[in-house]
Amino acid sequence: MSNIKQSFEDHTSTIPAVQEIPATPAAPRRMTLNMGPQHPSTHGVLRIVLELEGETIVSAAPDIGFLHTGIEKEFEQKNWQQAVTLTDRVDYLANLSNNLVYALAVEKLLQIEIPARAQWTRVMMTEFSRLNSHLVWLGTHALDIGAMTMFFYCFREREDILRIFEMFSGQRMMTSYIRIGGLALEPPRGWQQVVGKFIKAFPSKVDEYEELLNANPIWMQRTQGVGYISLEDMLDLGVTGPMLRGAGLNWDIRKSEPYSSYEKFDFKVPVETSNDVWSRYRVRIQEMRESAKIITQALEGMPEGAWQADAPHVVLPEREKMKTQMESLIYHFKIVTEGFRVPAGEAYQCIEAPRGEIGYYVVSDGTSKPYRVHMRTPSFGNLQGLPTMLENTMIADSIAALGSMDFVLGDTDR
Repeated sequence: MSNIKQSFEDHTSTIPAVQEIPATPAAPRRMTLNMGPQHPSTHGVLRIVLELEGETIVSAAPDIGFLHTGIEKEFEQKNWQQAVTLTDRVDYLANLSNNLVYALAVEKLLQIEIPARAQWTRVMMTEFSRLNSHLVWLGTHALDIGAMTMFFYCFREREDILRIFEMFSGQRMMTSYIRIGGLALEPPRGWQQVVGKFIKAFPSKVDEYEELLNANPIWMQRTQGVGYISLEDMLDLGVTGPMLRGAGLNWDIRKSEPYSSYEKFDFKVPVETSNDVWSRYRVRIQEMRESAKIITQALEGMPEGAWQADAPHVVLPEREKMKTQMESLIYHFKIVTEGFRVPAGEAYQCIEAPRGEIGYYVVSDGTSKPYRVHMRTPSFGNLQGLPTMLENTMIADSIAALGSMDFVLGDTDR
């Protein structure tokens, strides 16, 4: 055994010593993560392909089309008035805004004048629609971040707004209340009391929202400095609405290109400058206050007169006249069975919807059906800024940044 031991020691003594190799940092590993299309914080069927390096987002690619409705093509199968029901379903949280922009575009081709009472009622109802949309946004956005109470507060006021919609149109959501030539129905008896009661109490409700969130340290940490995207990038990518105003750009179509008598209303365009989730929250809170002022002015200064245009070939006659006048009966029969013809041509109209600029490009070939209707929807434009916004941010901040865009997938996949 001693000989074996000696032989082993002699052998090992001839082996060169192992040199230590300096440690090198491990190459970063990237992971691809699917966020959606069923993720609750995407608020609809949106899929985002995230490439992660640790907890940092390297790239984000939105994948849309899961909700595709084909609404633009469906327009070609409906007559001009029937197509109003399709506009309700584009942005289902601001359906009256879509009603209005479509009606304004077609009315350009028809060259008909809308009575003052109808115009002011349109303004009032679309501002209610803005409140409705912002309340849904604030409640669900706060819920995503962890503030559950806000959801119940916001939906408390939203329920009152839906009751007002039902009072005017008979429907809570898909109202189809704004029609080509005016309104679907005359404003109901007693609407002034209902609207007045709501709008008098509403500013105090916004105070409650701010008391819950403005000084909340968790809310501030989750929103301030999060979701930055430069103003130049937003303009290049087609982002509009509160996101632009949250970056310091004073641009609102209601002021720059007034429509439906907005020039007669006194209101301010809220602007913030920090260009983050906090700024967008502040802009929308202030917009709710300004919308309440516009509704109050519409309530107090509502003109008297007709609620439909004097265009018997376009607007359905009153039911009493239809029962007593042969000419009215004939117009009613032709409009209901055949629709009305719109002069050949094309028109574009844009308005300021809750999410940003919405535009309708309408083409007529002189028949009773649209030849082509194309929509420039704000959610589609805003989502184009998502990859730039999420790049190099933490995955934990992606939910807050995503929610601050306030998109609706029906508005994207129309």
